[in-house]
Amino acid sequence: MNEKPLRIDLNKDGLSLDFSGELTLYNLTQAQNYLQVNKFLNTDKIIINLDHVEYLDTAFALFLTDLERKYNAKIECEKKNFLHTLELAREHKKRLNEKDSVHKKNIFEYFGKVFYGNYLSLVSFMEFIGKIFISFLLYFKSIKNIRIKEIIFEINESAVRALGIVALTSFLIGLVTAYQAAYQLRLYGGNIFIVDMMGISVFRELAPLITAIVIAGRSGSAYTAQIGAMKITQEIDAMRTMGFDPYIFLVLPRIIALIITLPILIFVSDIMAMLGGIIVADLSLDLTPSLFLDRLSEVVAIKHFYVGLVKGPFFAFLIASIGIYRGLMVKDDTQSIGFNTTKSVVESLFAVIVCDAIFSIAFTNLGI
Repeated sequence: MNEKPLRIDLNKDGLSLDFSGELTLYNLTQAQNYLQVNKFLNTDKIIINLDHVEYLDTAFALFLTDLERKYNAKIECEKKNFLHTLELAREHKKRLNEKDSVHKKNIFEYFGKVFYGNYLSLVSFMEFIGKIFISFLLYFKSIKNIRIKEIIFEINESAVRALGIVALTSFLIGLVTAYQAAYQLRLYGGNIFIVDMMGISVFRELAPLITAIVIAGRSGSAYTAQIGAMKITQEIDAMRTMGFDPYIFLVLPRIIALIITLPILIFVSDIMAMLGGIIVADLSLDLTPSLFLDRLSEVVAIKHFYVGLVKGPFFAFLIASIGIYRGLMVKDDTQSIGFNTTKSVVESLFAVIVCDAIFSIAFTNLGI
């Protein structure tokens, strides 16, 4: 390109922008800066002259059509190939403007795409659940298929290592719940009823939910990150190439391990939450631990304890399956791991809460 690719002349016919040389993406910024310094907003008539231009690419053609539209300028050019390039740029701009106007005006299209995307995700997840059940049938068809070492390893990773955080969280929740209840009960002289409240609420609702939330945030997210990293590094593809079924070696051991261990963790959570209640009752309400335990065995039926344990395998299946499914949905970039890990935790917590609500309604109607 020449040293002066653009010359601006102001005469009686108006403002003339005379371009020359090669007009490409590489010297587009130079022309933009030159026009910015030499402002011509108050000019009524602007003519863009391309007679001395040797080469014109699409990037610069888009720039010229912007000038044409913005300042109502007229482009003068005798070269047909340049005119054809400018016409393509105008059509491209027109399509973009039509697309933008459609998206701005049609809000139903936006919500339709959102609902359709969620529908496809639900169908994909149900297909994944179907594959899990089929794999379960094949898995237990023969004892040789059961991966004992992998299951024990996942029990250690997802449950044994989570025992401390589950116990501490449950203890603190029990402590806080009992303390808040003790303040109200002391006002009305109903100190002894803290046992009834703690027993039913902890056994039926608090312990299962606390345990499920902790495991969803710890083990569920770990499943997503592990499977996602294996997918990015193409380890899952390598397993399929060598004839190994990823569902047998990666999916089922994790699900089985969590189904086995979550009821045990709920049992530990029950003990620790009640321990927190016993401490508060002793310090704030003058109820000795022996009196607390005697009252607990008298007024709280064993069915409440079993109700909490029954929820464990269902919560475990939801947490593990959602975590693994999100891991398999990871794409070939590290940002996708963080995105799917976040979605894994959120969706697991939502599924657990919905499942708990269904159990509560069902058990209440059944009189359990």
